[in-house]
Amino acid sequence: MVIPRQTRFAHITKAHPCFNEKIHDKVGRIHLPIAPKCNIHCKFCTREISECEMRPGVTARVMSVDDAIKHVEKVTKEMPISVIGVAGPGDALANEETFKFFKRVNEKFPDLIKCMSTNGLLLPEKADELAKLGVKTITVTVNAIDPEIGEKIYSHVIYKGKVYKGREAFKILSKNQLEGIEKAAKNGIIVKVNTVLIPGLNDKHITDIAREVKKRGASLMNIIPLIPLAEMKDYPRPTCAQIEKARAEVEKIIPVFRACMQCRADAYGIPGKKDKHLDITPASHY
Repeated sequence: MVIPRQTRFAHITKAHPCFNEKIHDKVGRIHLPIAPKCNIHCKFCTREISECEMRPGVTARVMSVDDAIKHVEKVTKEMPISVIGVAGPGDALANEETFKFFKRVNEKFPDLIKCMSTNGLLLPEKADELAKLGVKTITVTVNAIDPEIGEKIYSHVIYKGKVYKGREAFKILSKNQLEGIEKAAKNGIIVKVNTVLIPGLNDKHITDIAREVKKRGASLMNIIPLIPLAEMKDYPRPTCAQIEKARAEVEKIIPVFRACMQCRADAYGIPGKKDKHLDITPASHY
């Protein structure tokens, strides 16, 4: 008998606020900004050191592994935390600090769920190591599987010491993302796929992505709106109706997470309730 993926992983997802909407405002997580380097360039991405902007890719400062451990010790004494994760401000897998941190976490906080987000470029070669380190959940951002669309979203990829551009870059990224999702899932890691909805570019392509990532072993999808920045600053931000339409279509294929707040790389606390980030007023103030 095939056991549904959600049932097999229920003991983890029921405690993860970014994988379970029912506890999204009840249980906390800590994002550790220890991964500044990135190995791809998304045309909508701007990584920044900032105390004010409320979006992914932003942190008030980059932490050392030692600082991150001390931060976890402090926050877990102040509030209920179930998950600790590396979410940037670059790509988690492109930074050796990510792996050093997870090794330390195994010793200091064995009961906390270890999580991370990635663009997936290095996931095929790192999936086994992540499983050995006890990483339980991974979020992979997949914005296209069609090269004609993908080359318009990504400027370049740095892979094995070489810079690739255009369609060639996207083909390498996409191949690795899909193989990485498959390998991570086979290692027992729960995979959520984030897709940035870009009106007029990938909005009619999202169900294709959903079918493919489900086939590869992803358990959940999260459709998030484009924040128009950088080379995509002139693109329109998706409307609520466009986001809801995409989510409803994807939900026919794979479960959809609907409570994402597009948090900063240094966010911690209970999302939307007692949410904070480093060196600044609680995020709810804004």
